[in-house]
Amino acid sequence: MSPVRLFAIVLKELRQLKRDRLSFAMIVGIPTIQLLLFGFAINLDVRGLHAAVWDQAHSATSRELIAGLQATGVVDLRHAVHSGQEIDALMRAGTISLAVVVPEDLERRLARRDRAALQIVVDGSDQVVQASARQLAAYPVYAVDGWTARVNPVEVLNRYNPERRAPVNTVPGLIGVILTMTMVLFTAVALVRERERGNLEMLIATPVSPWELTLGKVLPFAGIGLMQVSLVLALGRLVFAVPIRGHLLDVYLAASVFILASLALGVFLSTLARSQFQAMQLAFFTFLPQILLSGFMFPFAGMPKAAQWLAELLPMTHFVRLIRAIMLRGAPLHELRPDLLALAVFAVLFLSLSTLRIRKRLD
Repeated sequence: MSPVRLFAIVLKELRQLKRDRLSFAMIVGIPTIQLLLFGFAINLDVRGLHAAVWDQAHSATSRELIAGLQATGVVDLRHAVHSGQEIDALMRAGTISLAVVVPEDLERRLARRDRAALQIVVDGSDQVVQASARQLAAYPVYAVDGWTARVNPVEVLNRYNPERRAPVNTVPGLIGVILTMTMVLFTAVALVRERERGNLEMLIATPVSPWELTLGKVLPFAGIGLMQVSLVLALGRLVFAVPIRGHLLDVYLAASVFILASLALGVFLSTLARSQFQAMQLAFFTFLPQILLSGFMFPFAGMPKAAQWLAELLPMTHFVRLIRAIMLRGAPLHELRPDLLALAVFAVLFLSLSTLRIRKRLD
């Protein structure tokens, strides 16, 4: 063992790492991004849930009770509705997470204390929202006309998942997680593998255009992605009894657009990497933000505004909304146009960027 030779090898590795800018950036970037993401995303103390209120009493007492609920900070009563149909439509489209219903005979219920004074209708497709609704119902005292009125028990109506089963919430989101991990990773190494094996030289000699090369790399994996969707849907139905309340065609249409968006991201990453290892590094670098900020693991409403803005730029955020709305709430695809359009724009944008970066030359 020669200390001189050992020091020479260590120095050589450090110099090589310094020249590999991507790996050097990962050394600093990964812990920084992970710390920020976990610090902002992991927040089970949900605040500002989008909610609607249906005030049938229209009295000073009802207004004070509604103001008391708003003051808790758990809900943001931004929608005033006048029927149960409006609540159903807003909740099915994912516009609101819960609704507060104030009955006409509010004062009589408060006086007799024999029935629930309020009803909270909650979107049960998100377990964290369920827990927040139960937390909201547990507030025992609200100020009414200078005295305290005990309005418990508040009736909580759990929509779409009355049994509160965890797989009903997690299985649809897992479709997005699985597709993100496989589609991005497969295509991230596609062009790099061709370059490392020398196959790119043969493709350069052919009349294949950059668009043909990009789509030719993407389309085979799109079929694989749809097979994975079918497998998860079948296992979710047979093993966990997860319902599909919407149209199955809508599920596959939404999944197809998301698959194209994920594949476009993967191809774009492959144009940035110089080796398969770098491509895998970049792919894993995109996994954490999508899983943590999409609303799959932690509530979207509990994140800071900056994290929510970043999440809106990630395809998995929109797909989790789409797949839960279709499978669990039975929402038709035309009611979910904003999220579907966001995925389509993401796919077209990154396919275009990938095509612009593909050059029929080796250097």
